[in-house]
Amino acid sequence: MKVLVVLAAALVVTTGGAQAPAPPAPAPCTAQVQVNPSFERGTAGWTAGPRMVVLGTPERPAHTGRAYATFAGLDVTRTDLLRATVTIPAGCGLDVRFYGRADSTETSRGDYLNMGLAVSGEPPKTRFSFAFDMRTDWQQYSAAASVAATERTATITFLSSETAGGGVTTFDVDDVTATLRP
Repeated sequence: MKVLVVLAAALVVTTGGAQAPAPPAPAPCTAQVQVNPSFERGTAGWTAGPRMVVLGTPERPAHTGRAYATFAGLDVTRTDLLRATVTIPAGCGLDVRFYGRADSTETSRGDYLNMGLAVSGEPPKTRFSFAFDMRTDWQQYSAAASVAATERTATITFLSSETAGGGVTTFDVDDVTATLRP
């Protein structure tokens, strides 16, 4: 009996005792990294101009929730900018999705909304360019950044330009998600 107790004690000393297994690490490439995708907290997490985030109405509801970003629509010559920067960890890619719509009295391409995705180490790209002929109901659009071996930043940009006198176009954007993927 003494031998068994000594052997058991030696086993505990040499193996470090019984330990609980470590909890699994979260998957590094599965998170949604845009902190305020639906603008429910105003412009938190975004660089934006004044009066850019509005509350939906029964006539012009948000895609989800109650708020969305709106561009142009004043029939004045001006630009609006909405931008957010997120981090893409090493070994991950990024999928950006958003919903957009427009309401327009224009018949030419005087007013426009460009969506760009700039990833560090790559030339910035305009992924979408919308004009008066953009759909009036919410449509989903997507852009992606490929997987890379190093950590990078990605800047999601919406830039609108409006020209006075050619008709009025209002662009709306909602549910801008930035999701990591392996």
